[in-house]
Amino acid sequence: MNLPVFIGLTLVLFGLAAYMMGQAIAITWRPLRQVFLYALLLGAGDRFLVFALFDGELASLGGYLIDTTAITLIGLLAFRITRVNRMVSQYPWLYRRSGLFGWEEINK
Repeated sequence: MNLPVFIGLTLVLFGLAAYMMGQAIAITWRPLRQVFLYALLLGAGDRFLVFALFDGELASLGGYLIDTTAITLIGLLAFRITRVNRMVSQYPWLYRRSGLFGWEEINK
């Protein structure tokens, strides 16, 4: 695995796509499991571009798993941050922010 290709293509380019994917899923109130589905597709696209642009191995299971794991984690991070922002801003009389990744009820 070529580290500059991983950082540039997977983390920067596909990481931004994964972040936007996580935001879109959270904003439209879709379930968390869709992050995993779309991350698998983004991982396949990433593996293809590594193959086509940088002469990487297309059928590398290890490379696909590493790339897809990074993409999934970025998507999950974006999903959670966006969902917390939506809950706190849309229901301010019910919830308040409790850290970066959580919310709590105001009247417990």
